[in-house]
Amino acid sequence: MKRIIGVIGSSAVDRNAYDTAYEVGKLIAEAGATLICGGLSGVMEAVCKGAGEGGGTAIGILPGSRIEEANRYVDIPVATGLGHGRNLVIINTASAIVAISGRYGTLSEIAFALQSGKPVFGLGTWDIDGVIPCRTPKEAVDKALEDIKSRH
Repeated sequence: MKRIIGVIGSSAVDRNAYDTAYEVGKLIAEAGATLICGGLSGVMEAVCKGAGEGGGTAIGILPGSRIEEANRYVDIPVATGLGHGRNLVIINTASAIVAISGRYGTLSEIAFALQSGKPVFGLGTWDIDGVIPCRTPKEAVDKALEDIKSRH
C-alpha cells in the first residue's frame, strides 16, 4: 500500500504555521509515508524540511516549468508548467490531505480534495464542512494514516 500524504498551505506563513508544518512533515516521514506538496516556500518548505529531517521523501509539484523553482528541501521536484492547475496533481496523487493555515489557493485545494472524496485534516485552516479540525500535528497525521489504512 502506498501511503502518500498531501500537505497544502500558504507560501507566506508566520512562525507558528511554519513550525506546525515542519512537525507534520517530520511525523509523515517517521511513519514511513511519502509527502507530496506544492514544493515552494512557507508551509511547503517547512513540511519538506521536516520530512527530510525525519528521514522521508518530499515530492514537490511545481507550478512552473523549471525544477530550480523548488525549495531546497524537495527531494523529487516535478515541474508541471500548469500554474494553479498543479493543485489537482497534488490532490489526485495523495490519499489524504493535511491543510495548514492558507488562503484562497489552499481553499481551492481543499475544495478539489473534498470533491474527489479525499479526507482533509485541518490545522488552523478554513473552517468549512468536510474539513476535519485537528488540534496538533500528531493528531492530523495519525488521522490521515488511519484513514488511508481503513480504505486500503
